[in-house]
Amino acid sequence: MSAVLAVFVGGIIGTLARFGLDLWWPHETLGSLSVSTAFVNVVGSFALGFLVGGIWKRPGVPEWVKAGVGPGVLGSFTTMSGIALSLIAGAGEGKWVDALLALSVSLVAGLAAAWLGLKLGARTSSAASIK
Repeated sequence: MSAVLAVFVGGIIGTLARFGLDLWWPHETLGSLSVSTAFVNVVGSFALGFLVGGIWKRPGVPEWVKAGVGPGVLGSFTTMSGIALSLIAGAGEGKWVDALLALSVSLVAGLAAAWLGLKLGARTSSAASIK
């Protein structure tokens, strides 16, 4: 399967998963921060970090799988545009402090989740190579 087709199919899967989550967990906000959008982005950051740090380092993982799951599934499941939209809306309403706080929480939590994912992924990769 080509990487382009894998990204296309993965994008459909990620979009449907996100749509389903949005139906199940409607958007609630804390100030300018959409809780469900922030949650999805943090989970996606962790998942991508875990995959890149571990599973994708294993020999034999096809490039089309990496493309389909990374940019495809996780790229369409997470939504930086959703965070950006809520920040712009908050700033447009004069809620600059809320908007900057939402941005800070999203960035810090996303970076922390990606770091943790990379570390845990590396451990699973190391454990798999020992066996």
